[in-house]
Amino acid sequence: MKISDTASRMKTWRRKAVGALHKQAEPVKKLHLGHRLRFLQRLHPRRYVSLLDWYIIKKFIGTYIFSIVLIISIAIVFDFNDNLSKFTQYHAPWHAIIFDYYANFIPYYANLFSPLFVFIAVIFFTSKLAGNSEIIAMLASGVSFKRLLRPYMVSCILISSLSFYLSAYVIPHGNVIKQNFDALYRNSKRLTTADNVMLNVGKGSVIYIQHFSSNDKRGYGFSMDKFRDKKLVSHLTASEIQYDTISEAKCHWTITNWKVRELRGLKEHISTGAQKDTLIQMEPTDLVFSKGQQETFTSPELKEYITKQINRGSGNVVQYEVEYHKRIAASFASFILTIIGASLSSRKRKGGMGLYLGIGLALSFIYIMLQTVSSTFAINANFPPILAAWVPNIIFMVVAYFCYRLAPN
Repeated sequence: MKISDTASRMKTWRRKAVGALHKQAEPVKKLHLGHRLRFLQRLHPRRYVSLLDWYIIKKFIGTYIFSIVLIISIAIVFDFNDNLSKFTQYHAPWHAIIFDYYANFIPYYANLFSPLFVFIAVIFFTSKLAGNSEIIAMLASGVSFKRLLRPYMVSCILISSLSFYLSAYVIPHGNVIKQNFDALYRNSKRLTTADNVMLNVGKGSVIYIQHFSSNDKRGYGFSMDKFRDKKLVSHLTASEIQYDTISEAKCHWTITNWKVRELRGLKEHISTGAQKDTLIQMEPTDLVFSKGQQETFTSPELKEYITKQINRGSGNVVQYEVEYHKRIAASFASFILTIIGASLSSRKRKGGMGLYLGIGLALSFIYIMLQTVSSTFAINANFPPILAAWVPNIIFMVVAYFCYRLAPN
C-alpha cells in the first residue's frame, strides 16, 4: 500500500469521526436550548385557560355584548323619540345628532349600567348551562365550583379593565362634546356665572371676585390680598379682570383700572394703572362650578383638581372626590355581581331561570340605587367620599359570600 493512499484514508476516517461527534453533540445542544426556553411554556395561555374556560369566556362575553346592544338600542329609540321635538325646534344637524350626541350617549350609558349588563349576562347563560345539565357534568367530572369561577373572573378582568379605561380617560372627553350639544340644541341651561367667589391662590394670597362670567372669561369687582406672617402687606383692586385665552402660559390674566396699596410698616405706597398683565394661580374652571362638571375631567385631571382646590381652602370638592373614587369602585362591581349571579343560577331547577333573572335584576337595581344614595349622603351629609363610593361594594361583598357558600359544589 502506498503512503499517499494511507494518508487519504486516515483523512477520510478523521472526517467521519468529527462528523459523528457533531451529530452526537446536536441533541445535547438542542436539549440545553429547550431547557432554557422551558419558562416560556408558563406564559402560554393554554397553561391557565383550558378549553372549558374558553367555552365559558366566549359565552360570557358574547351574552354581555348582546345584552348591551339590545338594551342600548331600546334606550336610543326612546331617547330619540323624546328629544325629536327639541332637535327639530333648534335645527340640530344630523351629523351633530349622530356623532356629537349619540356617539357619546352610547358609551356613557353602556359603561354606567355595565354592572347590570354583567349580572344579566351571567344569570342568562349560566342558567342555560345549568338547564342543559352542563354544570352538573362539569361538577361530576371533578371540577369544583371554585375552579369553575376562573373563566368568569378572567372575563371580569377584561370587562373591568375596559370599563375603568372608558370612565377614566375616554368618556370625560365625550361628556364635554355632549354637554356642548345639549346647550346648543336641547336648551340645556348651564351655569355660566358665579357671584362672590373667594379663593386661596397661593401662599398667603386670597382673591375675591364679585361677579364672574365663564362665557367671556371676564370678572368684575376683583381684589387680591397678600399676607405675610398673618399681616396684610398688599391690597390690589381692579374694576375688571379678563382671562387671556390666546396666551401660551396658563393662569394669564389682564386687570383693568387697577390700584395697589402696599403696606410698609407705618407707611403706605399706592400705585395705579389703566391696564396690567399678571399671572394669578387660578383658571376660569376654578371659579364657576357647573352641574356635572366632575364628569368632564379625566381621573388624573380630577386628582389634580381636588388637590388644588383643597390647598385653596375650597369646600366644593366633595362631588369631585366621590366621582374619583366611584370610578375605581365601579370597576370591581363586575367581580362581585358575577359571583352572586353564578352562585344563584348554577343549580338546575324545574322553574327555569325566570325567578333568578328577576332576583338578579332586583339586586342590580339595588346596587345602582345604593350608589346614588351614598353619593347623595356624601355631598349633603358630610359622609366620607371614599366610604360613600365603596359602601355598595362592601354590602354586596357580604351578599356574594353567602351566595357562594350556598352554591353547588
